[in-house]
Amino acid sequence: MPTLSAALRAEYQQLFDTCQINPDVASVVNKQASQIMGSEARYRGVADPIGVPWYVVGVIHAMEAGLDFKCHLHNGDPLTRRTVNVPAGRPKTGQPPFSWEDSANDALAFDRYPQWTDWSIPGILFKWESYNGWGYRTYHPEVKSPYLWASTNQYKCGKYVKDGLWSPTAVSKQIGAAALLRRLAEKGAVDAASHTTQPKLADAIAGPGAALRYNPKVVAPGGIALQHFLNQFPGVFLREDGKLGDLTSAAYKQVFGHYLLGDPRAA
Repeated sequence: MPTLSAALRAEYQQLFDTCQINPDVASVVNKQASQIMGSEARYRGVADPIGVPWYVVGVIHAMEAGLDFKCHLHNGDPLTRRTVNVPAGRPKTGQPPFSWEDSANDALAFDRYPQWTDWSIPGILFKWESYNGWGYRTYHPEVKSPYLWASTNQYKCGKYVKDGLWSPTAVSKQIGAAALLRRLAEKGAVDAASHTTQPKLADAIAGPGAALRYNPKVVAPGGIALQHFLNQFPGVFLREDGKLGDLTSAAYKQVFGHYLLGDPRAA
């Protein structure tokens, strides 16, 4: 099994940074991303207690259950009984019908999400690819995993049409997890700390009390650290006063692709 090496981390980040959603599915991706954002509170109910970003659970829900809250998060089987498909027999405790929350808690624990702590973009993509399997990297490295990259410019064709059966011409029709994550990032739903693997910045802007929202009138926790980070990019010249106003938000958009949450220009 691969490990999240520096080289693999750089590959994930480069693929995500240059990822473009295919125009023919852009409306579908946007609709699914909006649905995920609309269910943020429900995802937070299972994600926050174990330290997982809510949008990670949302994308899993899209990939495994088509965003249907009547289905197990594990694999999309109905909540009216234990799972039949892999992983079968989940949850092992309790009696059906299961609540979506009970099933989701079991699915996340089963896949060891509470033990995973790297929620950078590369860390998220590695966790998802690990869940789906390393068959593409091991046997068909010329094809980027469609579980991640389908519906983007990073994937064209080639897929396993069933377990162990490879087709070089088959094309995945599912929206890839990275495509959804990219659209969520473009819509401002993904935490800024997840866009960078620089620990000092991530710690500063994701620490207790951090509130990276547009507000030119008050000093935001983590605001000075964010401005210092943005000033490292060409053409960015910010006063490091911690006030996240128009100039900081514009620089933030230059680096991360969208304005700060709350910026009127993001509407």
